[in-house]
Amino acid sequence: MNANERELQYHINCRAGDVGEYVILPGDPGRCELIASFFEDARFVTSNREYTVCTGTLCGKKVSVCSTGIGGPSAAIAMEELCNIGAKHFIRVGTCGGIALDVTAGDVVIASSAVRQDGTSYEYAPEGYPATADHRTVCALEQAAKELGYKYHVGVVQAKDSFYGQHDPYSKPVSAELLNKWEAWKRLGVLCSEMESAALFVVAAYRGVTCGGVFHTVWNQEREKAGLSQEEIHDTTPAVRCAVEAIKLMINGKV
Repeated sequence: MNANERELQYHINCRAGDVGEYVILPGDPGRCELIASFFEDARFVTSNREYTVCTGTLCGKKVSVCSTGIGGPSAAIAMEELCNIGAKHFIRVGTCGGIALDVTAGDVVIASSAVRQDGTSYEYAPEGYPATADHRTVCALEQAAKELGYKYHVGVVQAKDSFYGQHDPYSKPVSAELLNKWEAWKRLGVLCSEMESAALFVVAAYRGVTCGGVFHTVWNQEREKAGLSQEEIHDTTPAVRCAVEAIKLMINGKV
């Protein structure tokens, strides 16, 4: 056991033995209880800053959930410290806003890779390095979504640093740059926008662990602009269930 494994991790307030090899990463600490409810023998471990941790089992294997807060910096901290104490397989579960017109509210989006419109990933890898999800995890998430009967999409997502840079770009001093990039993502078929996956995929590559991402679509601003049917849905249970079932498939060697 190395020094990092022995020590209490500074931000997540956990040490070796507190978490399993499989970890689900929501942003909102308030979602940890819902996610842990799908575990067997779930127990609260700790809560510090934006990091709430619960641990239980799935198919006899220790698994955990750890919230990360919003954005790449805090998500990268969580992954680094979880890796220090033995976590090896991660699934980011979160919300997103649709970009592609066929991504509607309530749909599940599974990330195959992410546009690196963030800052954190550049502290780990130079420009040109792709932020790519683990292939086996993507396959497990897709199989889970299919078996659960959800409408889902698999493809590229955009990971940004500024929520209001997306939702109020015209007011920003760099509005032209933001709008030009957004138009490029639309024309390139990017499915949705969120805030953590690029950092997590790149940190996972650096740490030699696996990471995938599954997202619940809250709404789609492009559908609204196009005058298409539009609603707003906040229940993240489908994305959570996809992550839980995908972990079961991987534990049981079915993918």
